[in-house]
Amino acid sequence: MSDRLLISNAFQTFLTEAPEHQKVWMETVKKWGEASQLDKKTEALSYLSVLAALRLEGGLPFHVKQAKAVGATRDEIISAVLVGLPAAGNVVIQSLPIALSAYDNE
Repeated sequence: MSDRLLISNAFQTFLTEAPEHQKVWMETVKKWGEASQLDKKTEALSYLSVLAALRLEGGLPFHVKQAKAVGATRDEIISAVLVGLPAAGNVVIQSLPIALSAYDNE
């Protein structure tokens, strides 16, 4: 599946309609990743937790694919989505079917 199909409409619009802002944003994201002391899988799973807690479901398919590419298992995806349950509440469970569908259809 094309990465383009995994990116939310909002982010695709950002990429095409604000190319200079997008360039600066992506440079910052790259530098942020380089500064991280987490291994790639831990970082990817942590990011899924944040997306679920903030209800940013549109980013889940793309980031699930990234997590899977660095070795995350289906069970780890489930745990990452649900890790925020005690703090954020049951809003995180809305992300579960989206994340699992992205994982299973990869």
